[in-house]
Parts: sequence; C-alpha cells; structure tokens
Amino acid sequence: QYGIVLDAGSSHTAMFVYKWPADKENDTGVVSEHSMCDVEGPGISSYSSSPPAAGTSLVHCLDQALSDVPKEKHAGTPLYLGATAGMRLLNIANPQASDAVLSAVTATLKSYPFSFRGAKILSGEEEGVFGWVTANYLLENFIKRGWLGEWIQPQKKTLGAMDFGGASTQITFETKDTIEDPGNEVMLKLYGQAYKVYTHSFLCYGRDQVLKRLLSKLLQAESYRATVPHPCWPTGYRKSLSLSSVYDSPCTEKEKPSLALNTTVTVVGTGNGSLCALHVSKLFDFSTCSFSHCSFDGIFQPEVSGNFIAFSAFFYTVDFIQTVMGRPVRLPSDLKDAAETICATSWSELLQKAPHLEKRLPDYCAVSMFVYLLTVKGYRFNNHSFPNIAFQKKAGETSIGWALGYMLNLTNMIPAEKPSSHKSMLYNYWVILILLFVVTTLTSLVTAVCLLRRSKSLAI
Repeated sequence: QYGIVLDAGSSHTAMFVYKWPADKENDTGVVSEHSMCDVEGPGISSYSSSPPAAGTSLVHCLDQALSDVPKEKHAGTPLYLGATAGMRLLNIANPQASDAVLSAVTATLKSYPFSFRGAKILSGEEEGVFGWVTANYLLENFIKRGWLGEWIQPQKKTLGAMDFGGASTQITFETKDTIEDPGNEVMLKLYGQAYKVYTHSFLCYGRDQVLKRLLSKLLQAESYRATVPHPCWPTGYRKSLSLSSVYDSPCTEKEKPSLALNTTVTVVGTGNGSLCALHVSKLFDFSTCSFSHCSFDGIFQPEVSGNFIAFSAFFYTVDFIQTVMGRPVRLPSDLKDAAETICATSWSELLQKAPHLEKRLPDYCAVSMFVYLLTVKGYRFNNHSFPNIAFQKKAGETSIGWALGYMLNLTNMIPAEKPSSHKSMLYNYWVILILLFVVTTLTSLVTAVCLLRRSKSLAI
C-alpha cells in the first residue's frame, strides 16, 4: 500500500511517497519511504498574490506520483498536504490570501486520482510532535519485530527531536519533569505505552526568518544608511537590496522603518565573528522568565535529557562545517570555533571551497552562529549533553521530518493499544523450522550412535 504527503514548508515543498506491505496489520512498524520529489520554486506561501500558481507548482511532483504508485493502487492511496510556518505567517499577515492559496492547492490535489484527505496548516506543536514520532518510529524506539516474528517493545528511551526549518524551529522530547506550562505538554499513547512529551515551536526562528531579522537589526543599528556593514557576511561579498525584501514578513514588521520600502541599501560583508555573535544573540530574549526554567523569550523548558536527533537545517549547517570546512563538531566549542572560522573566511575562499552552494554561502557564518547560540544558550546543551545530539537527515533510507508521523497519525497506523499478543505467521514458520532442526539433529545423533555401536561390535 502507498501514502503521499506533501510537506509545504516556508522555503519549498517536498513530496514523500511512503509504502508498506499490503497485508500490514495496524500494529506493525514497516512503513518506509518509496520516493520523494522536490517541488521546483519557492514554498506555497510565496504565491499569496497569485494563488492558482501555488497549485500549478505541485503538478510536476504529482505527475511523478502517478508513476511512482502503481495505477491499480491510485484510488486507495491517501494524499495529504500539510503546510507549516510559512503558511502560519501568511495566515497571520493575510488570512484571505492564506485561504486562497489552500483552496488553489486543494483544487489541484483533487484533480488527481488519489484519495485526497485534506490540505491544512499544521500548528507548531503538531509539527514538533509529528517530527518526534517520525524519528522514534523509524529508529524502532516504540516497537520492533523480534527474531521470532513477535512484536517487542524495546526497553530503550525515546530520542528528542530538533527541527530547524525556514520560518520556525521546534524542540520536542520526553521528560519526567513537571511541564510547568500546559501549552508545552503533549500526552501520547502509542502501542499501549504512555509518553509525556515537552514540545515548543518558535515562530520566526527558522533559517530564512532569522536572516531577515538579523538584517533588520543591522539596518536599524546603522540608521538605514546607503551602505551598511554586515559582520556575518564574508569580506568581499556585497549585495544591494530593497527594504521591502527585509520587511515583507510578520517577523520583521514591527521594526519597519518610516522610509519608503522601495529604498535600496548596499550591504557589505565585514567577516567579524565576535561582532556577528553579538548581533545574532540580540535575536533572543534571555531576560524574562516566569517559570523555574526557560529557554528564551520567556518560554518554559525542562532540562534537556537523553539523546537527540537534529534534522533539516540543523543537519545541513553541521554537514557544511564538517564536509566543506573540514571541522569536526563534537562539543559546543567546536561549533563556536567553526562558526568563527566561516565568518573569517573571505567570499572568494568560500566560493573556491563550495561553488555549488553559491546561493547560500554568504549566510553560513550567521546560521552556524545561530545554531551554536540556539543549542547552547537557548536550549542549554552543555559539554555533557551536546555530544548526545546526532545531526542526521535520514534514518535508514527515510527522511526525518514531520511528514511520516503525520501520515501515521491520520491513517491510525500507530494504535494507542498494545499490539495483539498473538504471534505473526512468521512466528509459526520459525516454530516449524526449529522443530525440524531439533528432529533432524536428534535423528543424526541417534544414527551416529547406532553406527558407532555397530562398528564397535563388528570390531569385536
């Protein structure tokens, strides 16, 4: 059987086609990624002025799904679209445009022969929890098949999940601590096990919005002069941009200047790591907390515990540090040192190292510094807990993100109750094989003993 989920993120849309055996019971754990497709162009939220184009943008990938899923399975294949922080922001700024975009993509999705089950905007908490479910499901932390074919609940702890998208970032983990803010607590019952999970989604703390907010702070600090220095951009890099490209988001709207938004400023990279860190740290508010513990912006967070998996832009940032810059990332200090090294590397050197990443290269200094400050100062990982973070894109051959957890939830593939205690058919085959092995071994032993006795009597 097959299922399709379109992950409509703030910067782009990805389509995932999942598959599982047709005779799958509800209590098995064998869903895997069959294929995926990256939709060309930006995320659907960027089509607010021409909603029909949002639907049209999905056609190429949906056409691919027609061939990825066997024709006879089309009608029974559930199709979902989930939109995340980009559409959450559009919904805040312009609810009518948000509705129009969702209507346009719905019309396109309905025109395909799959079983369309809805297009909706996920809350930040849903995004965080479904990402956590995906990671732990794929790593068989909820349930796994034993070697006799029976279902076993492994006695290992769940992993925390950290997602870093274009417009928001999420942290989700199981905790025994009291969750002081009820808005951050989610109680889940999966396969008969209860899980108390802490989750929070920080809107405007995704990669693209962080870069806009940082630019806004720098422009503000320099009173919107014609030329503005950028300590997080490499030396030798400069760019002219209009104020409208910085202030076109609810994340920067409050800082919008009284100047005409078609005003152009030239931003010049100065490659200063310590000054970059200072400006990036101003994006967080560590001054207020009405709970016993806070991460930042007055948000309650219990102490991080156990192992974590960090995916999306967390993975891409650390992968850049390790593969392009050749720096290991084992401790917080490694991340900080690597960020400073990127900041100190000139534009021409960066281009030489990674010409294929030209579009994103100017921002790796700021984003690396942000990831360092978010994990260490924000989430309070330290030398002891930071090494417990695995920066990963996939588990096996399946991408980690909220999409699979979302589908598993909506198709009820993870039951609340414990799996049925009966053994699967596989178990019966194992029993027969073991009995045959025992009988064969005993027969061989008896035959060997008889032959030995016979040879002894003949010798006498």
